[in-house]
Amino acid sequence: MPRPARRTRIDRRSERGFLLIELMVALVFLAIGILAIGRLFPAGSRSQLQSRMTSTGNFYLQQKAEELMTLTAADPALTAGRHPAGAATEALGSGGAWKRFYQVDQLAAPLNTVRRITINVSWSFQGTRSVVDTIYVRP
Repeated sequence: MPRPARRTRIDRRSERGFLLIELMVALVFLAIGILAIGRLFPAGSRSQLQSRMTSTGNFYLQQKAEELMTLTAADPALTAGRHPAGAATEALGSGGAWKRFYQVDQLAAPLNTVRRITINVSWSFQGTRSVVDTIYVRP
């Protein structure tokens, strides 16, 4: 009959020190991972805020486009030029965070009854940002 394998004696002092080093290395890796994940949250919040501001800008742009499409040819809002005139803008939102203006151009013949309207909505968030849309209206 074969003899059972002999058990080797383990030196417990060397085993304890090795486990402590393993634990320290694992904690360092865990801390680096947690810090890396923690840095993602502010970036996600900035991205979410930028998306929300862009969506709101698009809403204000669409709102003005729908308003202009319902006007008659004699309405002063459809006269050629920038509205509001000069460098003025229409302040929108709480605290006027968004600024809006539009430019009306009358097209050349044979399309002289059609007006091209370019609407611009801008805001400041990490620099100046804007959304622009062009619509054509036949009042």
